[in-house]
Order: sequence, then structure tokens, then C-alpha cells
Amino acid sequence: MSRADQTDAVWVNKIIPISTVDGPGARSAVFVQGCNLRCAYCHNPETQTLCRHCGLCVPGCPSGALSQNGSRVVWNPVLCIDCDQCLDVCPYFSSPKVRRMSPQDVFAEIEPNLPFIRGLTVSGGECTLYPSFLTGLFRLAKDNNLSTLIDANGAVDLSLFPDMMNVTDGVMLDLKAWDPEVYRRVTGVERTQAAENNLRFLSSQGKLAEIRLVCQADWIDVRQALDGAAKTIPHAVHDTPLKLIAFRSYGVKGEMKDVAAPGLSEMETYRTYAESIGFTRIVIR
Repeated sequence: MSRADQTDAVWVNKIIPISTVDGPGARSAVFVQGCNLRCAYCHNPETQTLCRHCGLCVPGCPSGALSQNGSRVVWNPVLCIDCDQCLDVCPYFSSPKVRRMSPQDVFAEIEPNLPFIRGLTVSGGECTLYPSFLTGLFRLAKDNNLSTLIDANGAVDLSLFPDMMNVTDGVMLDLKAWDPEVYRRVTGVERTQAAENNLRFLSSQGKLAEIRLVCQADWIDVRQALDGAAKTIPHAVHDTPLKLIAFRSYGVKGEMKDVAAPGLSEMETYRTYAESIGFTRIVIR
């Protein structure tokens, strides 16, 4: 899953009908399955890989929603009680509770929400691995006057997909880390120039909706990452929203599952530092 997939249909982990935490206002949020990173602090670890159909989750399903049909694990959403037992026992950071969906399939589920939402956000996993799917889905959203946002990990060069970006209003870009060694430790992969390229490209297009940075002093080079971002887009740093996210271990299955969260005073020191290098639109979460 290292390169972008040009197929239209993708595996979808879940659709949240109405969310108020995935961009401005009330929005529908779609989470796709599959990611090109293996972040130690991932809060949706069950979205990282596609199901291997090993069957380990089947015997423990309390509602009988999972069954083994030949070489495949089959999920019955009607019987499922969302206890997440299958996610807890999966050693592969995956989920059997996924559906293969086209842009039209996804929008058909979103359509009843139209009177109550102002936009659509797609996340993951890593949704930018599926530019053809995003392009089709966002065209449908635009036809229905919805704003469109991507929640991206920054490891895919978005300038390579003009059709997708033409129907994307903004990208919430996760920095992860800046130093190559820190980045490798946190994400499990080598750092490329995609982060800088995306910062410059999105800023130049007016589509850098937000920079996001998870903060934890022992694992993340917070100040170096802030410096790197500020130096990459020096003329836009004052106007670019920055979200500093305090690491929390809830849901984490990776190496950081037992790591302590930063306190409010530590987060305020990061805010102060960000202000000192030019950021003005800062939110701590």
C-alpha cells in the first residue's frame, strides 16, 4: 500500500453520519481502510491494514456476526453489536468490519444527512492512497453543495493528483515529525520530501486548511517540526491554522500505548513557541 491506488471502489471502515470534530460545522465523515504508515500513536490502528482473513476473530464474536466462509472472514452488520472484540484480538492492526464501496455507494449513505450537514470529510487509514475514489466522491459532494476536506498524513504528494485537488476545498495535514530518525521511529517508514512539498503546494493553492501535530516530548520533535513548517511556508505561517494535539493513549495499540500524555502546561509551552515563530491561529486539543 505504498503507492496511490487509481481504482474507484475502496474498503470503507466506517461512515459517521454527523460529526463536529472532523472539520468546521456538522459534516459526514468517511474513514477508509489501509494506510502507508504505521504510526506508534495511531488512534485508529484497526484501519492500517486490510484483513488477512486469518479467522482469529471469529470464535470470540459474541453475536455471531463473524463467520469463516472458505478462506474468507465474512461480517454480518445486521448481527454486529459493535463490541469491537474482533479489533481487540486482531494482531494485524486490521478489521473484518469493512465494506467495499464505490463513490456512489458512499454518497447514497450520506445523502439522507444533507439537510443537517455542511460538508464531507474523508480520513482513514490514509484516504489519499485512493485519489480516484476521492475524486468521484467529492464530485458528488460538490454537485450537492457540500464542502470537501481531506484528513491526510502528508506522505502522498498531493500535487500529483490535480483532478482530486480540483474538487477538494482543503486538507488537514498531519506533520508527524520532522527529523528523519524521529519520523522513522514514529511512523515506521522513511521520511521523504512529501511533507514539505505538500505544505508548499497546499499553501500556494489556498487549500492548507490546517496543520496538525501530535505532541509528546519523548517521541515527537515538536519544536523542530514547528520550525520546519514555518520555514517551508514563511509567507503563510501567520494565516495558517495550527492544531496542537496532546497525545492520548486511548485506542493506541502501537509502541506508544503506555506513554504518558502531556499536561496542559506543556501544551501551553508549545503554543508559546509556535507563536514566537509566527503562528497566530493556534488551537490546543
